[in-house]
Amino acid sequence: MKDMGFPKASKEEAGLKETDADREVRDGAYRVHAAELRSFIERAERLAAEKKDIADQQKEVMAEAKGRGYDVKVLRLLIALRKREPDDIAEQEAVLQMYKDAMGMS
Repeated sequence: MKDMGFPKASKEEAGLKETDADREVRDGAYRVHAAELRSFIERAERLAAEKKDIADQQKEVMAEAKGRGYDVKVLRLLIALRKREPDDIAEQEAVLQMYKDAMGMS
């Protein structure tokens, strides 16, 4: 049923009293939801910390490669290419070559 904007009556306003059992159910549900919420938040925080650690390790690898004379931009490009399908790469290279030819850059 659609909410028509009327104020909702509490149990007491409706002539009903909240019993100890009602309070126990409400409080129990609150504790369960709070524990579940806390669990989600803590898991997300742990994952964020792990993600930061991995990003730091990736930076260290690239810094080491750069220190050994490798072009980090090209390394990142190679990593991205390895994630793609060979047919997609070939198609992109063919289009790039066609555009370069059209621009007189061959």
